[in-house]
Amino acid sequence: FITICTASRKPLLIEHKDIVESILKNIPLRFSGVEIDYFTIMPDHLHIIFVLNNTQNTIGEIIRSFKALVTKTTGRKPFWEWNYYDHVIRNEEALFKIRKYIQDNPEKEKYDIEKIYKDVTERRRMNATATERITTSDEPKGK
Repeated sequence: FITICTASRKPLLIEHKDIVESILKNIPLRFSGVEIDYFTIMPDHLHIIFVLNNTQNTIGEIIRSFKALVTKTTGRKPFWEWNYYDHVIRNEEALFKIRKYIQDNPEKEKYDIEKIYKDVTERRRMNATATERITTSDEPKGK
């Protein structure tokens, strides 16, 4: 299971989704023993489940080639973050849960953005209150 993010999490995949999807779908043609089980493309990242069957290539080589082709084809530099997230799926239950996560990610992403801003506002309010309490408790007590 791989997650690759765009540079600075910019929503580059909106404009370049067709190019990215085409290059992604051609990975099995470029690398023997590599299949794509499931994927989704979000505005600023993508999730992919690869199945590796006796391939001579490492996941790093596959991702490096994919990222280079996308960058070259789009002419956009930088297009990707330097690294990527990977996770080995060890059993069928995990596979189904990760597929569900990938499937639900576009809808979850909308919710998470709203939640993030709500959480940030709440944390700021709590920090302001805590700072106020610390400031008043640090003041010397009556003489």
